[in-house]
Amino acid sequence: MAVGGSDGESAGVTRRRAPRVDAIRNREAIIEAAADVLAEQGTAVDVREIARRSGVGMGTLYRHFPKKEDLVHTVLRKDFTEWAESARQAAIDAEDPWAALADFYRQALAGSARHRAIMENFALTWSTPDLDGINQLRVVLEELRVRAAGLLRPGVTTDDLLLLLVSLGHAVEITDECRPQLWNRLLHISLDGLRADHHEPLPGDAAPV
Repeated sequence: MAVGGSDGESAGVTRRRAPRVDAIRNREAIIEAAADVLAEQGTAVDVREIARRSGVGMGTLYRHFPKKEDLVHTVLRKDFTEWAESARQAAIDAEDPWAALADFYRQALAGSARHRAIMENFALTWSTPDLDGINQLRVVLEELRVRAAGLLRPGVTTDDLLLLLVSLGHAVEITDECRPQLWNRLLHISLDGLRADHHEPLPGDAAPV
């Protein structure tokens, strides 16, 4: 009898430790609502708005994400990973190496303009790097640089391309409300400067992240 009772107790503990279906559903609803709100309003959003849209109480939200920063990081990591993989696949599928590089920048910057939280955090990527995010970008840009090697001016490195993306991301952040699409003009100027017909040596070295 004692053995049977022990088994029953163990099964009960296992059941209690397993995530409940409603808990999983609540977490997914919170993340989905947070993704929408962060894209619309940026990281300054009130978490009460996220709770309202997800249909859960504040207590439930805090059980899943004790700090607002935890929720923001989870959402941005998910959105950023999906975006980076999409950009990488688009670059792989493109036949023209220069068009692939230019389209990657346009897609990246247009995407950050539509997602306020990514736009706000994009400019911080270099000074306070999320190593996973940086590495995802570097993989894409390294592939693009290698493919376009004969079309790029001598000396251009993957870190040059990465820092250019972060810099233009900052330009999106500070100009998007007052002068939308100005970043597209700056991108055109920047891409022209990357072309191989510029032969003068580049100053200094690109510092790695």
